[in-house]
Amino acid sequence: MIHRDHVSLILQECHAFPNMGYMSEDGTKHRIASTAWWPQWEKMLSEYIKTCERFQNANRNHGEKYGLLQNRLVNSPCPGEKENYNYFLAMVDRFSKSFKCLTCHKEDTDMHMALLFRNNILATCGVPKIIISDRDPNFTSEFWTNLYDIFGTKLAFSTAYHPQTDGLSEKIIQSMGDIIRIFCVYIMEYKDYEEYTHYWVIILAEIQLAYNTSKQSTIGKKLYLMEKGLNPLFPADNLKKIF
Repeated sequence: MIHRDHVSLILQECHAFPNMGYMSEDGTKHRIASTAWWPQWEKMLSEYIKTCERFQNANRNHGEKYGLLQNRLVNSPCPGEKENYNYFLAMVDRFSKSFKCLTCHKEDTDMHMALLFRNNILATCGVPKIIISDRDPNFTSEFWTNLYDIFGTKLAFSTAYHPQTDGLSEKIIQSMGDIIRIFCVYIMEYKDYEEYTHYWVIILAEIQLAYNTSKQSTIGKKLYLMEKGLNPLFPADNLKKIF
């Protein structure tokens, strides 16, 4: 059991950091349940989330209702700074629902995109049997088609006039966008090696980890656990050693 003097620290550690993703109450509840316990912790967590100004601001709907989903396997645009990355390539494993995103540029050629895919997906996961893609030129060019043929990959395009057939990717991209917005718009004090910054590229890997280690309602398990067979450690997992 954790002493009441450390409750605020635990709530912050399990919610308000990039690798925790500023998740909802349910998402944060799973984080805390595997880390610590104290009397009435669920009630205190609920109050903490309700009073978290950054989380509430980022999740408040300020505009009109959203329209139909539009396919954007290459998410765009994002603010470009430093290396001038302004897009990220979004990929979803259809089995584990795990997510991987790679920084890129709007001007990247088919070869650049192919190298990103080969070096970061093929090298670690092998060759997929099917790739579900929209009709973006980056993925339907002759280079991509030839590359898939070489590896025996079968392209499966979503229906031309029904972009929501690939709703899983769009839902995950939206979730990632929400988390990025929280840290880049509402948390300006995140510190880089030399300066304070809200540059999205710096925290993208941590946000990706936050999503992949969250418990998904559709499968009832953490995505990372489904894919790797274990749960990674976070700073909050060392709380018992500290206290």
